[in-house]
Amino acid sequence: MRLHVGCAMWSHAPWRGRYLPHPLAQGERLRAYATWCNAVEGNTTFYATPAKDTVRSWAAQTGEDFRFIVKLPKTITHVRCLTGVDEELRVFLDTMEPLGPRAHAYWVQLPPSFGPSDLGVLAAFLRGAPRDLNYAVEVRHRAFFEDERAARALESVLAGVGAEWVPFDTVTLFGDRPTSDAERDAWSKKPRVPRRSRALTGRPIVRYLGRDDSDLTVQGWKYWVERVTAWLREGRSPTVFIHTPDNTESLPLARRFHDEVRARVPELEPLPDTEPIEPLTLF
Repeated sequence: MRLHVGCAMWSHAPWRGRYLPHPLAQGERLRAYATWCNAVEGNTTFYATPAKDTVRSWAAQTGEDFRFIVKLPKTITHVRCLTGVDEELRVFLDTMEPLGPRAHAYWVQLPPSFGPSDLGVLAAFLRGAPRDLNYAVEVRHRAFFEDERAARALESVLAGVGAEWVPFDTVTLFGDRPTSDAERDAWSKKPRVPRRSRALTGRPIVRYLGRDDSDLTVQGWKYWVERVTAWLREGRSPTVFIHTPDNTESLPLARRFHDEVRARVPELEPLPDTEPIEPLTLF
C-alpha cells in the first residue's frame, strides 16, 4: 500500500536553505527533493525535451519507487493537437526511457479548446501509443465537467486503453477573493471547473491547488484526504500533487497531506526522513 505525494517542481528558490540544502549542484537538487516527497510533476518536458543524459541524471537521483508524471511536449498536445505525431512521440518516449518504472504515467494535458467533439482524435492517439506504458489525461473544457454525457464519453475513451483522468482541483483557490499577487495571477490562469474525483484505474492522480495561506490549503484538502483514504482501502495506489499559488509551502504541505492520510491508514508506508538543513553561520 503506497501513497505518493509531490509538488509541481523539485527546485524552487524559497525552499533553498529552508527545506533543502543550499547551495546544491544541479545534479543534486532532485535527490534532495526526493527525501521530502516520492513523486514530482514533470512539467518542464512540456516546454522542451531534455537531453537523454539529463534524464539519466534524474533516474540516478531517485529510487525505482519514485514517481514522475511526465507531461508530453506542447508540440504534441497543443501545436499538433495529437495528430500526425507518431515520430515526435517516439523520440520523446525514447528520451524518457532511462526513467524506467519511475515514469509512472505520461501526462496528456489538453488545451481548454479541446472539447467533446475532439474525443475521436484522443482515442486514435491513445490507441496508437505504446500500450506497455501508462497514460493520464487532463482536460479543461467545461463540458467535460458540466455535461454528464460528455464526461461519460471521455471516461469510455480512457477506460478503453487503461488511461486515467487527472483532475486539477481549483475549488479552494476560487472559494474566496485572491489576497496576494500570486493568487491573483493564479485566478487569471488556472482552470475554474467543478471538482471531479472518480478514479478509472488503480493508479488515480490528483492535482490540488490551495491558497497561499497554509491553513486554508489544509482546510480545503479535507475532501481529498477522505477520498484518498478510500482509494487506498480499495487497493488503489494514488498520487497527489499539492500546489499553492506561490508554492512556497507546498513541499512541507505535501508531507503533511501524506501524514493526514497515514493517520487514517496506519499501515501506509511512511515517507523517507528529510535531510537536516545546516544552520547558516557567519564563518
